[in-house]
Amino acid sequence: SQAQISKKRKFVADGVFYAELNEFLMRTLSEDGYAGVEVRVTPIRTEIIIRATRTREVLGEKGRRIRELTAVVQKRYGFPENSVELFAERVENRASCAMAQCESLRYKLLGGLAARRACYGVIRFIMENGAKGVEVIISGKLRAQRAKAMKFKDGYLISTGEPKKHYIAEAVRHVCMRQGMLGIKVKIMLAHDPEGIMGPKMPLPDNVIIHEPKEDVPVMQPSAEDQQQGGYQGDQ
Repeated sequence: SQAQISKKRKFVADGVFYAELNEFLMRTLSEDGYAGVEVRVTPIRTEIIIRATRTREVLGEKGRRIRELTAVVQKRYGFPENSVELFAERVENRASCAMAQCESLRYKLLGGLAARRACYGVIRFIMENGAKGVEVIISGKLRAQRAKAMKFKDGYLISTGEPKKHYIAEAVRHVCMRQGMLGIKVKIMLAHDPEGIMGPKMPLPDNVIIHEPKEDVPVMQPSAEDQQQGGYQGDQ
């Protein structure tokens, strides 16, 4: 029995709820390969679907962790009892998920791996698993006191237009290193999938398909009879 609010306020409130929930889950489940959240509102209850690469850790022992998260969300937003439910969904192809790869790179850097080596490792893993292109930007104080940005690219990557909304997965993370903050940005261009499972269903608008040439019908040699009947009919 929520008070009647204007459409404009409702959309703003929904957006704020999603942003806050996403931020909370991002911080809580960063080690479990958190890859986004989806909120579905049904007349009976609100369903929150958490996408992650390691769903077992998200669920916890006998579903304990997901129940804790449900209780936290319920108390924070004042949902009535049993009106909100959290589900964990496994990401099929974690190489094409920018969020999961960004977190992976973050933990590599926190573990003390050199920036260049960590970036090339992530790029190779993404490209080997069927992505069309990838770009990794890492900026901040890398080894020296002077801050700089390093850009690593591989494959084909579009950056504008309508196809960008469907083909590019992008994620940004911050790493708190001893020298200061580092920023990581991962952009992945997904490959076209006609089924729409591993990538976008919509083909690229400038994609050119070259068909195989048709079989040429061999030209028959004229027979002896045809050669004798040469000339026009009226010349006889």
